[in-house]
Amino acid sequence: MTVQPQPRVKVPLKTIALPNEHGGWGFTLEPVLLGLLVAPTLAGLGLGVFALAAFFTRHPLKLWLADVRKGKRFPRTPVAGRFALAYATVGALGLLLAFGRAEGPFYWPLLAALPLIAVQLWFDAHNKGRNLLPEVAGAAAMGSVAAGIGLAGGLEPPLALGLWLVLAARSYAAIHYARTQVMRARGLAVPFRPAYLAQLIAVGGLLLGAAAGWVPWLGVLAVGLLLPFSAYTFARPPVPAKVVGWSQMAFGLLVVVLTALGVRV
Repeated sequence: MTVQPQPRVKVPLKTIALPNEHGGWGFTLEPVLLGLLVAPTLAGLGLGVFALAAFFTRHPLKLWLADVRKGKRFPRTPVAGRFALAYATVGALGLLLAFGRAEGPFYWPLLAALPLIAVQLWFDAHNKGRNLLPEVAGAAAMGSVAAGIGLAGGLEPPLALGLWLVLAARSYAAIHYARTQVMRARGLAVPFRPAYLAQLIAVGGLLLGAAAGWVPWLGVLAVGLLLPFSAYTFARPPVPAKVVGWSQMAFGLLVVVLTALGVRV
């Protein structure tokens, strides 16, 4: 009796290798761009590579962790593990470049962000990564990269932390805004008060940072622009989630450029 070989299951690599969180692209690229605009160095470039690799690692790692937690092995499981390992290796090389060329200790903001990353990974492993808490925690953690790049380039610690504060405030306000708009696009009746409250908290925190000399006033202005923009868009019919995503990426770029100008001038 001849045993027929089992057909090989084709695993769609794109769904494993590429992140499916469109908003995450902005939250990852913004700290890298801001840090390099303020303090362009090879060490900063290495940290940028590390940040991008960490972003790419998250999706296949999330798939692998979910399968392991269930105690099951699917055709995608080893593929996801290999992608996660490859991305992590690239990230480690970028981190080594940063350590080799940094002008000062840059790693303590990254260490301070580890609890936020742990929160995000825990929710990812339980298939709850789209909840508000892990989204805010993950975006805030990525902001630490801007502080690290600044420190690696010789920026004063208060100003480096100010970069992180601007990006954390921007992500906190933007995530609440985007979630409100997406729910509106789905036809749900959603109150606007939480989004406005999040924006007021973000701007209030930045005002305190600017008064202390940590945050450039242009950074406060940039994040504050989300308030009138929200009032305008909330008064209009909802738009598709893709439009919300692109508008938030443009807003994030504006925050980065104005904040960098505020530090430079």
